[in-house]
Formats: sequence, structure tokens, C-alpha cells
Amino acid sequence: MPLMVAQNTPSSTKLKGDQILYSFDEDGDTSIHKSEIFTDSLSGEQTAFINVPLAYLYHDDVINPRGINKSISLLIKEFHKPNPQLHLSLARLDGDKIRIFDGQHKAVAQIMLGVKSIVVRLFISPDVERLIETNTNAGSKLKQIAFDKAIVRQLHDTLYSERLKKYQVDHYLDEDNFSFSEQNLVDYFKGERGNIRLYIINSQKNAITRSPENKLQAYINFEGRGTQLPLSYSTFEKTFLATFVNAKTILTTSINFRVEEGLNPRILEKEQLIRLSNILAEELLIGKYDTEIGTHRIENNIAEGRGDSIPDAHLIAYRLFKEEIMYNWIQYLRLLIKNHFAFAGTMYNEDNLFQQKIPDQLWENIQTFVINLRELPIWKDRSMSMTIFGGKNNYDFWKTVFQTARTPDGTLVLTAPLNVADMIMR
Repeated sequence: MPLMVAQNTPSSTKLKGDQILYSFDEDGDTSIHKSEIFTDSLSGEQTAFINVPLAYLYHDDVINPRGINKSISLLIKEFHKPNPQLHLSLARLDGDKIRIFDGQHKAVAQIMLGVKSIVVRLFISPDVERLIETNTNAGSKLKQIAFDKAIVRQLHDTLYSERLKKYQVDHYLDEDNFSFSEQNLVDYFKGERGNIRLYIINSQKNAITRSPENKLQAYINFEGRGTQLPLSYSTFEKTFLATFVNAKTILTTSINFRVEEGLNPRILEKEQLIRLSNILAEELLIGKYDTEIGTHRIENNIAEGRGDSIPDAHLIAYRLFKEEIMYNWIQYLRLLIKNHFAFAGTMYNEDNLFQQKIPDQLWENIQTFVINLRELPIWKDRSMSMTIFGGKNNYDFWKTVFQTARTPDGTLVLTAPLNVADMIMR
């Protein structure tokens, strides 16, 4: 959830020399308050420290799209002791609104303990793009705060959008003119070439994952690991997205290339990967995985004789979406697609499989593969709870299992090695 939705805004805010003047008269405070303005010597950003009534605070979902997560409970306990807040929440003046973009958990924790106003460091007329980049780096490269990968993807999506707009403005193009390529963007913003490449790829990953049409999204935990949902975003990124969205591919064709024909490579990639996500959701999760049971101590409960309440369909889904297992069967899906194009005798883009039209027969084969994978006896075999599934085995362990039908120590666990041709037989 967000910080809050405020109803009021400062009735007047103006700068006077090295001070900011403001009032909160709709909250019953008609006084004119003054706060000193400090100018950062390196960035030139101007900030002031002000005490803001709750009714005037907004969540900043542009710079920080994160909602409130379980860590709020720890902060509530900390402030209740009472221990002081060591770092102030950061906010920006956005027109007549005060938006918190850092420290929202601290703010909400204090609100829940009855605090009526929050002291913030207020950025005045800031460079929003620079704040987005700074906040993103703080949670990724610099590791100052715990930013989930999914949030970083969203922020990069915003930064990519800003670069698109700037390119259009600088080249006197209309806002609906996308006659330039991704490579043109990389070349134009030379000073941040590596970042632009990252923004492009992460924007695509975010578009796939966060699409309202993606049924798999409901089963992805975007705020850490958790125990309710079968997939963490980290697992989805490392297995599905890393396999099918090539991080090295920057297109030289125009962004609007063959859009009207329905053959634009980025749009095809997005739409078809959403379709693949939906096949996985429909065949493995919807009506099968129970969020009330979740993932907590599944194997332990079975091994200790308390697994009767866990349906087979739930156990199958839980096991198939473990990272080390999912990564390996995703590679077989990739092989299935490559083999189809190769056997058809047509040229295809091996590095970007979903940037070309997937034929109907191949979609049928993909669905059949997923169904047959689901039906393998191993996934519901409860005798393996303390052996094969008892610990966290690595990627190579399951690669060996799929390739040889045996574990690395020779234990037989499949009736036969996984074979793509067999797995598409009805």
C-alpha cells in the first residue's frame, strides 16, 4: 500500500531569499512558517527541513513505486521502545504537493503510533530524473536500501521513457514519432551508453511482467521471498526473463518498425512472452496452487507425516517453480522452440526467439510440453521429500537429472531422460 492519499496541500509556498515560506491553514494552522534553504554544493539541489502535518503528505510513486511491506512491523516496534529516527524521510515539492520518496516505512510506522506530523527533508524544484537515478542507484549499485529487482525494473522503465522524450525534443520530433532506433538512443546519449542499454532491456522486462494481461503476475512475489506465492521476482527474472529476453540485443530498426503489420520485434516479444506466461499460469497454477497453503515447510511437513492436506496439484506447482528446477525446464522450452524453427528449414533469430512470429503448431507443442512436464510422476512423489527435494540443490544437479534421469550420485528419479520430441507427444 502507498504512504497515504492526502486531501490538502500547502495553501501557499514561496521562496524568499534563502528561506522557504509556507502555511498549512486548512489544517487549522494559519501561521506563516519559515525554513532555511540549504544548497548542495555538488548537485546544486535546494532542500529545507520542515515539519509537515499528515494531511499534506503524499506517496511519491514516480521516484519510488514500492508499497509498504512486512518490514513496517519492525519499525513500529523500534519507535515504540521509543528509539529515535536516525534519518529523515525525503520528500519533494511537486507543484503544491509534498511527496515522500524515501523513508515512507518510517513515516507510516510513526503514523501508526499516533504521530500527527512528520519532519522531512524537502527538495525544492528538484531535477526529478536525477532523483530517480540517485534513488535507483542507492538500492542497486550502492546497496544503501533494500530495493527489490522488480522495483528497479520499474524505475528503469521510467528513465527509459524520459530518454525517449528527450531524444524527440532534441530532434524536433512529435511525441508520437518513433522513427529512430534503440541504437540511435544509445549513440545519442554517449555519456551514459551502458545505462541506456540497461533501461531499454529492463523496460521490456517490466512491460512483460507488469502487463495486466499476464496471468502469471498474480503468482509472483514482488517484495522479496515470502511464503504465500510460488515465485519470487528474482526467480522469474533469473529463469524466464534471462532466458528469453536477450540483455545484449539493442535493435537497429526503428522503434515503430512494422508496427502496423503486427511484426514489430519488441511488441512481438512482449505479447508472445505474456502468452507463454499465461500458458504456465493456466496449466500449472490457476486452480491448482493454493495460496493459503503457500510454500512454507512443504517438504518438511510431508516428511514428518503432515502432508495429507497438501493436494498433488499444489505440490507439483510448488516443486516446478523452485528456481533451480524451473531454470532447467525453461531451457528445454527454449530448445523446443529452436528445434521447431530449425526443422522447418526457415531462417530464425536464435538469440531472440520471441521477436519473430511463433506459429500456431509451435504454440500447441509448447502447451503440450508443459502439460506433459506437469504429469511426470516425480513432482508428486512424496517419498522424495527428504532426499531429492529435501535441500536446495543447484542448477547443475537438476541439469543432470533431466539429461540422465539420475541424480549426480546415480539415484534413478525419472523413468527416462527428458526428451523434447517425447514431451510434445499427446
